[in-house]
Amino acid sequence: MQQRIKEEWQGKKVAVIGLGVSNTALIRFLKEAGAQISGRDQKTGPQLGGRLAELEALDVELVLGPGYLEDLDQFDAVFVSPGVPKHLPQLQEAARRRPLESEISLFFRYCPAPIYGITGSSGKTTTTTLAWEIMRASGLKAVIGGNIGNPLIEELPRLSPEHKVVLELSSFQLEDLPASPHGALITNLAENHLDVHGTMENYIAAKRNIYLHQGPGDFLVLNFDDPVTRAMGEEASGKVFFFSMENKVRDGAYLKGAELVYVQDGEEEPILRRSELQLRGEHNAANFLAAAVLSRAAGAGLRAAAEVGRTFQGVPHRLEFVAEYGGVRYYNDSIATTPQRTLAALQSFSEPIILIAGGYDKQLSFAPLAEGVHRRVKHLVLLGATAPKIREAVLALGDFSLEVVENLEQAVAAAKNKAKPGDCVLLSPACASYDQYADFMERGAHFRKLVHELNK
Repeated sequence: MQQRIKEEWQGKKVAVIGLGVSNTALIRFLKEAGAQISGRDQKTGPQLGGRLAELEALDVELVLGPGYLEDLDQFDAVFVSPGVPKHLPQLQEAARRRPLESEISLFFRYCPAPIYGITGSSGKTTTTTLAWEIMRASGLKAVIGGNIGNPLIEELPRLSPEHKVVLELSSFQLEDLPASPHGALITNLAENHLDVHGTMENYIAAKRNIYLHQGPGDFLVLNFDDPVTRAMGEEASGKVFFFSMENKVRDGAYLKGAELVYVQDGEEEPILRRSELQLRGEHNAANFLAAAVLSRAAGAGLRAAAEVGRTFQGVPHRLEFVAEYGGVRYYNDSIATTPQRTLAALQSFSEPIILIAGGYDKQLSFAPLAEGVHRRVKHLVLLGATAPKIREAVLALGDFSLEVVENLEQAVAAAKNKAKPGDCVLLSPACASYDQYADFMERGAHFRKLVHELNK
């Protein structure tokens, strides 16, 4: 560990709030740097499950349950997990004393390598993974992490200026971040997380942090087809690139007829034909264009981008093909936690669709989803807290074949009963999973298990 890191944290009293994966890694990092740590979480010991033993083994103070935000004025620094609401009075009071810290802000402070950050309402993980794969295929020393589930704070001692760090960044990680990556990318912006951010304006403001602290030597990649992101190019400090599925761009990449092409200063170079792309759906073609632009600006080659485009088959829980039984194909799109993502999924199929949707309520409108359901769905199976809202929105546009069930087991069984050979059953919930599952991955894994059991 660098001496300057130890000098900054040796003997400092630090509160770490929210004891998930990233903050557990943060605790190990700060403890090695010599900090005195108090780990805090609103969950009780039993609610933390297996993570409790891991935390106890670190030999730090643990404050769990209702009083987890007490006495924060005793600490030299307060680190907050991205998922903890910043509007809580105790955290607002702590922020008035000194800026709140996070695992990702500390990583930005100490990382010796250039950072390339990707955010957006949908497509973040696919685009981040594509960019990382393209860089690696070009022979660059690329590492991947951030919101994608791999905290990199403990990797700092192994990073050098020759590395390329590719980070997926959520709105929660960005909202108080005092730095921006060298290369930034915004895939798109649509309503999301309004249950936490409150308004769309607050949500967009959080996303803007990915480029607001950039300088003239940095660059920004934006979606030209999204009017909100397109306008952001006007306030960028560095070079701006665009990607588009609908329009020609001067610097960036776009769909030109049947080809995906890269453009720099108006000079075009083909990457590959659209039909060669393994990923399903127009939204994934846009994700590929975005990743190709970012990785190219980071020093990767277009030949490597084409190679990855022809072979990359996607990330789990994102239009993931699960199995085919009785002529019916089953797809897991559990990552679709917003109506916008489900609409993109529906556009990816020409087959008749049996859609499984519903879940936790993030206070988003289901009116656009209802229109897409009427256009593209053969039968709708609803579950979870939002089932009544989605049902109401769909039926407001006219009669429709649908049913409401209590859980995913019943949903898969109902979909199987309605499906005919040539149909596809698509889990694309348009909602978060927190009403019934810990996260979208647990929900998707359960769907996979249920589908495979159909063959027994």
